[in-house]
Amino acid sequence: MTLLVDSSVWIDYLNGQRTPQTDYLDRTLGRREIVVGDLILAEVLQGFRRQKDFQAAREALLKFPLVEMVGIQMALKSTEHYRALRKRGLTVRKTIDALIATFCIAEDLEFLHSDRDFDPFAKHLGLRVVSP
Repeated sequence: MTLLVDSSVWIDYLNGQRTPQTDYLDRTLGRREIVVGDLILAEVLQGFRRQKDFQAAREALLKFPLVEMVGIQMALKSTEHYRALRKRGLTVRKTIDALIATFCIAEDLEFLHSDRDFDPFAKHLGLRVVSP
């Protein structure tokens, strides 16, 4: 099964921070298909201050297959997920997280993250999360 890695993990990984998620990513590289979503690419790359670091990260991420994550249908499905969670009394803090989770659910991708905002999507909506 294809894996989508969240910006929360890529940022830690590219900054050399060791976490269970970055260790899993490191072990997984070259062993299974990993895709990079356009939203995640933007989130990761916009955080670099130094051009040298930006270029290195850009080059590394562009080696993976890239996927376009948002279109009209995905945006509509994302709002359904957002509203379903809100009806359960759960607040999704960031629209981009709802879009990313919805994409993974719709495309049946496994998802590696270190951001608790995705937990309700896993618990209530079927997001397949890798738990290293």
